Amino acid sequence: MARKVTAGLFMSVDGVAEAPDTFQFDSFDDELGAGLGAFMSSTTDAVLGRVGYTEWSGYFPGAGAGDPFAGFINSIRKHVASSTLEEPLAWDNTTLICGDLGEYLRELKNNGAEGNIAVMGGVEIVRSAFATGELDEIQLMIHPVLSGRGRHLFQDGDPLQRLTLVDSVITSKGNALLTYTRRQD
Repeated sequence: MARKVTAGLFMSVDGVAEAPDTFQFDSFDDELGAGLGAFMSSTTDAVLGRVGYTEWSGYFPGAGAGDPFAGFINSIRKHVASSTLEEPLAWDNTTLICGDLGEYLRELKNNGAEGNIAVMGGVEIVRSAFATGELDEIQLMIHPVLSGRGRHLFQDGDPLQRLTLVDSVITSKGNALLTYTRRQD
């Protein structure tokens, strides 16, 4: 059975999907933490873009043992989509994706390993994975805030895509955790 490719993004109500540290600090709650914990516990591989890899590999390997995300991301297999980076990559358990992202994701999904594959670390890599048709599920963690500026996950001119809501949770601080799959028509 093929593994699932997922993505999870923090977003503001006005659709901003970057720099969540500028808007999520006062709405992070226990329910959101539990959702992230469930996401992390089912994930064994992460797919990152160059920007996310560069930022994260400069921080998380040296993060303290008390940082639960650092413990998670440092220990799992990481796959980096980049046309400018070269191997060997310095971060443990990291492989450079050579070639087509969609083809790589298909092979990764069907390689017989256990656990989900999470596309994370930036808007561009999630958009790219979605465009390949290999992203099975996307969770939008919408915070009750208007960011006012920043990049959106999808842009004007992107093709029409119908989605199916498969799960929804509203947390005590008003976060909406919405999980979608592509609608199969």
